[in-house]
Amino acid sequence: MIPSDWAAVERIYAAGIEGGNATFTISTPSMEDFFAGRIPGLNLVATSADGAVQGWAAATPTSTREVYQGVIEHSVYVNPGAAGRGIGLILLQALAERARELGYWSIQSSIFPENSPSLALHDKAGFRRIGHRERIAHMDYGPHAGTWRDTILVEQRL
Repeated sequence: MIPSDWAAVERIYAAGIEGGNATFTISTPSMEDFFAGRIPGLNLVATSADGAVQGWAAATPTSTREVYQGVIEHSVYVNPGAAGRGIGLILLQALAERARELGYWSIQSSIFPENSPSLALHDKAGFRRIGHRERIAHMDYGPHAGTWRDTILVEQRL
């Protein structure tokens, strides 16, 4: 992922936010904030043959504590018009490979139980469901506004 990909990355991210089952985030960040919060080398895009961004994956540190320096949290988003074509799986596999090369040993994410496509994708990519967090945060927007949401914690050991 490079800065010229940002407009497409942001559109795909916004579509995920709008659907209400991708993130607690209310709106997309600025490009500068997005890149500042992500681990360099672990921001990936998948493009079509004509170069159009069809999906993205990125990772952030899980903690600032040194003992957790090898543990990262990831996000993966696919253009809704390209869903079901294996793009998410390609992105997750590439992210895991690159993370392993960079010395990370564990990738995790929290997924809403209602996001069955993401849960199925992570199952297929070799992630394990390791926990269910009940009423972890309150949703402030979208179709679930005003409700407490659960998440499923998934993990892949590299």
